[in-house]
Amino acid sequence: MSVSVKDVAALAGVSVGTVSNVLNRPDKVAPTTVERVQSAIAQLGFVRNDAARQLRAGRSRSIGLVVLDVRNPFFTDVARGAERRAATDGLSILLGNSDDDPARESDYLDLFEQQRVHGVLITPVDEISGRLERLRTRGIPAVLVDRLSEGAEFSSVSVDDVSGGYLAVRHLLDIGRRRIAFVGGPEHVRQVADRLEGARRAVAEEPDAALEVVETSALSVLEGRAVGERLRSRGPDGRPDAVFAANDLLAVGVLQALVMLGSVAVPGDVAIIGYDDIDFSAVTVVPLSSIRQPSELIGRRAVELLLAEVDGAAEREQVVFQPELIVRDSTRARA
Repeated sequence: MSVSVKDVAALAGVSVGTVSNVLNRPDKVAPTTVERVQSAIAQLGFVRNDAARQLRAGRSRSIGLVVLDVRNPFFTDVARGAERRAATDGLSILLGNSDDDPARESDYLDLFEQQRVHGVLITPVDEISGRLERLRTRGIPAVLVDRLSEGAEFSSVSVDDVSGGYLAVRHLLDIGRRRIAFVGGPEHVRQVADRLEGARRAVAEEPDAALEVVETSALSVLEGRAVGERLRSRGPDGRPDAVFAANDLLAVGVLQALVMLGSVAVPGDVAIIGYDDIDFSAVTVVPLSSIRQPSELIGRRAVELLLAEVDGAAEREQVVFQPELIVRDSTRARA
């Protein structure tokens, strides 16, 4: 049988209101009374119902975070950054994985709305401005994560992925590669499209360079490995001399297929560069070059923008970080 505030009040010989003050505003209660109430709480094993208290207040102490793929270490790092920043304000993060599925995304938003979360951080699958606006009218602000808010309707934290794609392919061109394959997809994912656009801009600067687009159905190691096996089967004259993968998981898969499952030298025969600079990139069989995103900083900054809106900030802020080229063995220049 659960113990109620009334039970604590009866044992301590005080009113229910006094028990509430001890729990929430102990500075307003005489020390001897606080001691008596705390003794009653310990004796009865009372546990406060924070969920009920938060719902009465109209808002929980949790922030909903919806990411595209929780298996991707980039989003894990974003969540870690958000969690650390939220904790400084006594908030927690509820993590939802849409798995690039609009229906799952919608289910999570419905759940977070029902739970009256403090706010929502989201990397949307598609355009969902209308859905997020509905949340805002119900007192739940939203911030886009790893996605620019095109119309500035919402605050957002993102990385300039067009610039990142350009950096990656410009690097491949600078080390002498001219037959470049872009591996990534689906192309409806905004980050993939932007990285491809940057790649195309870089290739356009070199008349003798060509870009082949190899679309994948997912941004995973298995998809990368499948692409790598197809590239390996072409033979030296038919395959590209460089690969730019839309994220590091794809790049790792391509690398495995070429080096561990085949006999293609990296970077001798094919140079490979990924995107995100996840921790695993530095310790692959051939350390992987990548485009670094400040993943934890993205999460922290998103929480800050959300809290600013909760506190009444009217201006929507668009934070865009610049990516950084990280060169490792997979793209070292030919001797």
